[in-house]
Amino acid sequence: MTTMDSRTAARPVADVLAWSKSLVDPALRVAAEGLPDAMRRIAGYHFGWEDAQGEPVAADGGKALRPAIVLLCAEATGADPVAAVPAAVAVELVHNFSLLHDDVMDGDTTRRHRPTAWTVFGTGAAVLAGDALLSLAFEQLTPEGAKLLSQGVLDLLEGQAADLDFEQRDDVTPGECVRMATGKTAALIAASCELGALQSGRADAVERFGEFGRAVGLAFQHVDDLLGIWGDPAETGKPVFSDLQNRKKSLPVVTALSSGTAAGAELASLYSGRDPLDDVELARAATLVDEAGGRQWSQAQASALVAKGLRELAAVNPVPRPAAELAALARLITTRTH
Repeated sequence: MTTMDSRTAARPVADVLAWSKSLVDPALRVAAEGLPDAMRRIAGYHFGWEDAQGEPVAADGGKALRPAIVLLCAEATGADPVAAVPAAVAVELVHNFSLLHDDVMDGDTTRRHRPTAWTVFGTGAAVLAGDALLSLAFEQLTPEGAKLLSQGVLDLLEGQAADLDFEQRDDVTPGECVRMATGKTAALIAASCELGALQSGRADAVERFGEFGRAVGLAFQHVDDLLGIWGDPAETGKPVFSDLQNRKKSLPVVTALSSGTAAGAELASLYSGRDPLDDVELARAATLVDEAGGRQWSQAQASALVAKGLRELAAVNPVPRPAAELAALARLITTRTH
């Protein structure tokens, strides 16, 4: 077995993300300058560039995994990652559009260890800022890229609509929940992969990379749902048991509710109420999800999905170094703490 030299050896994940940010962040800031003044101010706050008064700060702007995936997928197909920067910017704009809207719909008051934009600027203003980011995203793309991203956004919106519908239902099945997450989260990660591979002009690569992204994206949602229950607030930036407090029908919760176990039945009783759950009830709900098998199932699913995604990646005979970095990012998804 040959050993890769320093020019082809995979970089640590932290270095990959820093490289991606160094390429994408300046272009993202330039794009944001095209927003109307009021929306630019909200975007600057949400991205962590400014405080609520518009003064420059260096707050947490998120992991920016999706832009890194775009660049690496381009490079893994033999294309120049710099040519994929506009697509990476578009993906990051869409992702943050969805976060601004999600925070409003879920009533979340904290993101990235700061008050959410809607709590600072108002609900309507945050929604409009999200709309502006979505519009701006499509300005970054070629017609073919815009068509790919448009389908990803439509799938994302369909998944979000299903998520909202689940709040009113007591009969959500695990299969429905997987379909919801495949749209809400996996669709945009799949589109990120497809937009990167599109730079190569290889139709077969676009399709395979999309399948890689769908599998990894669904794994991402499994882990996100686990962190929404058991994540450390100091790392996630969200309150402990936040998803349980919102009675979200997340993947491990729905699996627990559908388990036919005594723990699942007790969890269903807690979820059927309308009053906010107190600290004791929240801790009990988390224990019940675990006892009913929801936690173990989501952990196993995340690992299996990453393995499936890596098989899809290997099938296109990708450039070794960026492919190894994509694999490292995929594995990070199942071990991340925020």
